[in-house]
Amino acid sequence: MRTTVTIDDTVYADAKVHAARSGRAVGSIIEDALREYLDRAMNAPASNVAELPTMRSGGVRPGIDLNDMSAVYEVMDEGQGLDALR
Repeated sequence: MRTTVTIDDTVYADAKVHAARSGRAVGSIIEDALREYLDRAMNAPASNVAELPTMRSGGVRPGIDLNDMSAVYEVMDEGQGLDALR
């Protein structure tokens, strides 16, 4: 695939030097670098993802459809005055 990207001048110059030394095209150097980066990024463990607390209260209240957010908000707001909703 052919595409246009904007690359920092210094990074491009380094890629060009590396390509010349290895007898390869600059595009193949950039493609290999991107492939390596994506491989590491896709296979890296998700260590920076925070674990969310869970509640063991028996699940969703009967009659609540989690796909209907207006109904969920309505149940969440039950028994609260208008001042509490602001």
